[in-house]
Order: sequence, then structure tokens, then C-alpha cells
Amino acid sequence: MFLKGLKKIWPLLPFVCLIAGIFCSCLTSAAAEKRLTPLRSTGEFRLDDIKSYISEDPARAIHLVGIYDALYDPLNSREGGGDPGIVQQLKELEAEAVRNLKDSQIRAIQEERWNDAASLARSLSNLGIKVENTGMEPDFVLADAKKRLAEGDNLGAFLAAVRAHGLKPLEFKDALLFLEGAAAAKQRRTAAFFYAIADTQTGQENVIPEELRDYARGADTPQDMIKGVATVLVDRGYRIERGRGIPDRVLGSAFFVDISGLLITNYHVISSEVDPSYEGYSRMYIRMGDASSARIPAKVIGWDKAMDLALIKAEFTPEYVFSVVDRVIPRVGDTVLAIGSPGGLEKTVTSGIVSAQGRRFLPLGDVIQIDAAVNHGNSGGPVVDAGGRLVGIVFAGIEQYPGLNFAVPAERLAAALPAMIAGGKAARSWLGLTISETAAGAEIVYVAPFTPASEQQIKEGTLIETLNGEKPEAPQGALIPALQDLLLRTQPGELVALETSDGNRRILMTVPRPDVPLAEAAKRDSRERMAAPLFGLILAPSVGKSFTSAYLVKKVVRGSIADEAGLSENDPVVIRGFRIEEKDGYALLEINVKKRRQGYLETVMQLPAALDSSDTL
Repeated sequence: MFLKGLKKIWPLLPFVCLIAGIFCSCLTSAAAEKRLTPLRSTGEFRLDDIKSYISEDPARAIHLVGIYDALYDPLNSREGGGDPGIVQQLKELEAEAVRNLKDSQIRAIQEERWNDAASLARSLSNLGIKVENTGMEPDFVLADAKKRLAEGDNLGAFLAAVRAHGLKPLEFKDALLFLEGAAAAKQRRTAAFFYAIADTQTGQENVIPEELRDYARGADTPQDMIKGVATVLVDRGYRIERGRGIPDRVLGSAFFVDISGLLITNYHVISSEVDPSYEGYSRMYIRMGDASSARIPAKVIGWDKAMDLALIKAEFTPEYVFSVVDRVIPRVGDTVLAIGSPGGLEKTVTSGIVSAQGRRFLPLGDVIQIDAAVNHGNSGGPVVDAGGRLVGIVFAGIEQYPGLNFAVPAERLAAALPAMIAGGKAARSWLGLTISETAAGAEIVYVAPFTPASEQQIKEGTLIETLNGEKPEAPQGALIPALQDLLLRTQPGELVALETSDGNRRILMTVPRPDVPLAEAAKRDSRERMAAPLFGLILAPSVGKSFTSAYLVKKVVRGSIADEAGLSENDPVVIRGFRIEEKDGYALLEINVKKRRQGYLETVMQLPAALDSSDTL
């Protein structure tokens, strides 16, 4: 049978051998070619990584250049030896990325995308680059303000104009333009702000019309202001308690900031409208009168969870509009009025004083403490001073302590509004740092993994000297909010300059801030490292016990949970357990500790910490 089959294929055998020979030859050639192709170095792959961003995202390319330059610079190589050839290529790639940034700015100017042009101007400025024939950030911000005013976006126009004035004083003609716009929009306090600028420049050629002068000099009364405050009702259907269905309603307050029907309230009042983790029915309304008044449907425009603020809109033309421009930073002891709907009792005005400033109750910035009566339903209502200027937004009170109530400062509302006007979740810049305020300054106690700060290998234990060339000047206890305010001026994707006490100046590209930064960090980092940002407990492995969870306390952050628990340097610690309860917003660390101050008596402790730390940057 075999011979019979062989006879059938015998005529084809030469062709089979020819094909087999060609195939083997190809394999041999491929193998030879593979042997001859040189292996690519890590540096070449890194250069390719930068090249992939040069055109589409030059800021990211520049950020990467900063990382790799430190790796290959012979004078500052973290990998030893350095590579001058790669350093030269990095410089060439950086120059190309900078040219692309300049070109992007020129396109933004041509297309009148003034906000983008200003953002690019800040990035280029932090690189130490002067851009000729395109203008500077104040020019772009002012152009944006004028464009918005012409388009009828009064709120955005006035905010941009104030920002432009902060960067470069407005000329008379520009101040008069926005004064006229404020009067037309029925915003007396905004008109007063621009009138004060124009009035310092009056003369033979610069004359303010009498009707504008009289309007700006006028005063608003509490009776006027209550017409601009609404009750917010969020209907969330029914909840079951003890087998019975109970109406689930959220009650709050809001105030108009634009004649188009835009209002400000608290995020926690409207959270069920936008929180993706909420499952259930949710409908929002505002009400301008008592319980018999009509419910007006409202929608969320934008929100900033970190500051507990939200911008909502209703199809309603208000009789009064609050100014977010002519704001004031109050002093302790100043008289203030809180307006809102406590318990649903609309248009309630209570008075008190500013009890304290600089309270750290929100993830970003600080808040004002007031003693004006505030109750359930006041959340989101305005707080004004004796002159009718907006001071803050009520966001919390402590029920068991009636005199302890808090408001978000109006200056932070003004900083947050542009991002909320853009719509959706406000994007905030993030570097990935946790800071501790010490006698020496702002010390970096933790660098979160996979963040701009970790990519640039910023060292824990160093001090922040400047951010974008500015050294934050703040009283004791306010240094971290001051740094956060500097970062708040930027947008995600911008380049920022950070100088630290180890003598390094780094250019970093910011990224969007996570909702709960430390919860994200805990998913990627070890429990012993997470002890620093969450509990203020900086640990070092215990010598001779590298395969256990035994550590020595290297440092305790002053005022932290570990400090309050009585831990101190060189205390032996064993981690027994660590867990994150992200839904409930806390972390729990269980340890065995031998406190030196107590004669090394071993103690089992559980340390709880809130995940929404206010010390992050």
C-alpha cells in the first residue's frame, strides 16, 4: 500500500522539495536578519514615547522630557553614567514640543478660544518662554470677558473681567464697558466694583454717566435680596422604614447669580441628580414662595464636589441677582446675614457674626465659621455682610452645637464658577501630593503613585518653595489652602513649575483630580505607605524583620490622627489590618504599638481616618 501511494506522489516530489527548500531558506534568512538587527535600548523606547505626544499633546511631551532628562543627564543621572547623546535628543524634542505649544496658542487666538490661549500662556510662562506678537494672559482673559459680554453670558463675562483686572488693571474704557453691562443686568454690587475702578481714572476725557454713577452708589436691602433666594426641593420618591413608605425629600436653598435663571446651591443638596452611584428616582425643583407656590423644574449645569458647590438653572427671571464679583473677605467679628429656607420656611433672614476663619472641613480650601442661626434647609443659601456684599454660601451646621455653622467663602465660589459654567463635573488640577504644614513650611509627606509628582520622582520629606514662581504667603494654618488656591488657577493639562527645598525645579503636567484622591492611591499603594497621608504615620521597616509587618515610627505628622493617638518617633509598630471603606468615606488601620512614652507597654489600637483629606495638592 505504501509503495502504491508513493508511486502516485512521485511525479510531484521535485516540486515539494523546491517549496521546502524555499521555506527553509526564508526561515534561515529571517533568523539571520533577526540576529543582525541590533536590540533597541530603553532610551530609544523612551524617545519614541515622547515623539508620540509631540504633535497631539506637546505639554505631555515636555513633562516626559523632564522625567527622562534626569535619568540620562551625566551631571544628574539617577541610572548612573548618563547618556549625553540621548540628552541632546531630549533637548531637540523639547524644542519641537515648545514650538507646537506656541503654534497651538496662535491657533487658539485665531479661533478666539481665549480661555485656551490664556492656559497655553501660563504653560509657556512656567517654561520661562516669552511669546512675541501673540499677547499675554491678561490680554486673553480680557478678550474672553468682552466676547462673553457680547454673547450675553454676563456671569462668565464679569468673572473673566475681574480676573483680568487682577492680572493687569483695567483701563477706563474697559471698566466703563463692564459697568454698563452690570447695570443692564441689574447687578448693583457688580456695577459698584467696576465703578470703583473707573472712578479712579475719571477726568476731562473719562466721564462716567450720572445714571450709572447713581446706580452703582445705591444700596440693596435685605428685602431686595430675599427676592433672589429660592427653596430647592429634590424629590427622591419613597424610602422604606419599618415596613412603611416615607417620602424621601431633600430640602435646601439657592440664590440667583444671573438673570438667565442660574442659581448657586450646595452639591450635597443635588447630589442624587448627578451622582452615578445613586440608584433611584430623583427630580429637582425650585420654589420662590411658600408651600402653595408653584414648583419650577430645575436642572444641574455643573458641580464641584470638593467645594460642595453646584450651579443649577431654572426657567425663571429673578427680581434680584446676587453679585459674585463685588465680594469681600470678612474679618472675625464682622456682622453677617444668612438667607435661606430653614425647615422650608422660605425667605428667612438670620444675623450673627463671623466667628472664625480658616476652618479645614472641605477637601479644597478652608471655610468661614459663623454663628448666625442655620438649620436644615439653609444649605446653599447666601451669607452677606452689612453692605450687602456676598461673603459665603452656607454648607453645614452642627446640630448638637447650634452656634457652630459654616460657609464656603465667596472668593472660592468665584474661582470655582468658570469650571461649573463649562458644564458637568468641574475638572480640578492634581499633582499627587499630600502636604503637612510645619514650622519650616509646606512639607511633602506623601507622593501618590502614577501621578505627575511620582513620575517626576519628587521626594517625600522636601519642602515646597514655590508653585508657578509664587511663594505662598499665608498665616499659620493657612499655608496648604494658599497652595491649593494657586493650583486652582490652572486647568488639567497645563504645565506648572514646582520648586522644592532639595534645589530642584520641575515642570509637571497636571491631570484631573480624582473625586477622592487617597481612595484611588490606596488601590495602588501599600498599606504602610498609606499610613502617612491618611493617619500622619510615617513608617520605616524594622531592622531584621523584613518579612513581617513590623515597623518603626520614623515621623509623626503634627496634628494628625497618629499624633492625637499619642504615637511618637521610634515606637515599634506591627500592622494587624488595614481596610478602605470607600462608600462610607473612611479608612481603618489596626496596629500593635509599643509606646516609648508608656514604657513600651504593648497596645492594640484602631486608627480611623476620613478619605477626603484636605491636605492634598
